[in-house]
Amino acid sequence: MDSSNEARHSAAHYFLEGLNEIGFDYLFCNFGTDHAPLIEAMAAFKRADRPAPLTILCPHENTAVHMAAGYAIATGRGQGVMVHVDAGTANSAMALHNLCRARIPVLLMAGKAPFTTRGELLGTRDTYVHFVQEPFDQASVVRPYTKWEYNLPSGVIAKEALRRAHTVMQSDPRGPVYLTFPRETLTELWSEGQIRSYPAERFGPVAAGSADAASIDAIAMKLLAAERPLLISSYAGRNHATVPLIDELARFAGIRVVEFNPLYVNLPHDSPCHGGFMPAKALAEADVGLLVDVDVPWIPSDMPDNPATWWAHIDVDAEKRNFPMWTFPGNLRLPGDSHLILTDLLAVLKAKAGSGFKARAAERVKRLAEEGNARREQADKAAAAPGSIGQINPHYLCAALAKALKPSDIVLNEAIRNGPVVAQQMPRTEPGTLVGLAGGGLGFSGGMALGLKLAMPERTIVQIVGDGTFYFSNPQSTLAVSGHYKLPVLTVVLDNSGWAAVKEATLRVYPDGEARAGDAFGATLAPDMNFAMVAQAAGAHGELVSDPATVEGAVARCLDAVRGGRSAVLHAKVTKL
Repeated sequence: MDSSNEARHSAAHYFLEGLNEIGFDYLFCNFGTDHAPLIEAMAAFKRADRPAPLTILCPHENTAVHMAAGYAIATGRGQGVMVHVDAGTANSAMALHNLCRARIPVLLMAGKAPFTTRGELLGTRDTYVHFVQEPFDQASVVRPYTKWEYNLPSGVIAKEALRRAHTVMQSDPRGPVYLTFPRETLTELWSEGQIRSYPAERFGPVAAGSADAASIDAIAMKLLAAERPLLISSYAGRNHATVPLIDELARFAGIRVVEFNPLYVNLPHDSPCHGGFMPAKALAEADVGLLVDVDVPWIPSDMPDNPATWWAHIDVDAEKRNFPMWTFPGNLRLPGDSHLILTDLLAVLKAKAGSGFKARAAERVKRLAEEGNARREQADKAAAAPGSIGQINPHYLCAALAKALKPSDIVLNEAIRNGPVVAQQMPRTEPGTLVGLAGGGLGFSGGMALGLKLAMPERTIVQIVGDGTFYFSNPQSTLAVSGHYKLPVLTVVLDNSGWAAVKEATLRVYPDGEARAGDAFGATLAPDMNFAMVAQAAGAHGELVSDPATVEGAVARCLDAVRGGRSAVLHAKVTKL
């Protein structure tokens, strides 16, 4: 093709066009020397008033990746993150672990050290770090957590590579992908006629579907004969439409629904069929069980299952390929979209159900509702005692916070050992109003809260963490981004003085060991930290509370600040570990 008369642009120019074409709204960025061609192209786009994704500058990569994840949760559309070579990739790895486990689509993009040394090409090495930031295998840092990885070999395929990245990350089961590019590649010049586009209607993602009629009929027949049916879910509620569907199915068939380590609201917590958050007793008694979008339905060492239970597993990721060992039972496994499969299952049940089944199911729902009332009474009793000065009862604090929130307010539960307290005292009834931790990388909720707020500015976002988790969340970074981009969120720190998980794990393995005898668990953190002052240093509202009598007032002031446009940190001294 003769392109001599066509305009020529840098590969970075076409890269930005490609980001527009795959529909990115934002790039969450922690720039480095590798991004000079892109920064130059962004400036040219701005001068020419050309559309391009908006950039959000994040002082730490943990904030950037989790912020993109929060936006993706809210919108269903993955966004882009730009970080600096191997260093930024390393800082992103823990966040990518979380996104992998949560199946959240994000495109992580990093430069690579320039490959020329003596000025052979524009973008050649021109500083010390260009020599020391080149590992043998940069992608290996995040390879365990990505669905796809690629190094851009030439700018002529920039749009093709971006479309492929987007297609993979948005295809079910969704997840993060990783793309790298050397500086010299981004500075290449190409004529417009040499660059192709790849529209979504021809090159778009693959969505999960329903299941075959015979399999759905088999599950229906088991449920029609069941006496103690059980459904366990963790992330079916990522599709908000699935939440009322599970409620309708459970009410119709008299199914107990347990949310074990919920990532989202999978059933309204005030539903009569909600069976709480621990499946142990129901697990031992169930005759028919449904695993619906769940990675770890129970802990086998603590919660033995009934070997006679017949299990169906319905999951967008039924294979669990990223889990080297995954041996939970499934007499029938159905990979696919749980909303489509459960819709078909409910229709079959309604068509086949007789009056006897409906009467038995209604009686089960009645008993489940009574159990739910008893659990709520227990929660009220647990919250009745305020605690003492320096050791506020976390049940009391969370109950006070729940009273101050609206049903539409979004709670991110990263309280870890106080996570069950948050679940018990802060029931969520609307789809999309809960986000939990899928992976093991603490510190997700700060950045994710900002991403949710960016996508839904009208909602109040509440991040609940422990003191250990607050450190992991890079609070200076999240608070700086919050203030800079006017994204107010409330952070509640339940400070139990350290890592309760570490102490409890040691006691489980060595209940009468030396650590217990010497009270030496390696779990106590600095007792005199004042996280409220961290907030104040960033221009946010901050309060430290240690007296139960001051809790309600502090909660009200913090929420007033957030709803008035200013982030707040409530640092509460709760029962020590």
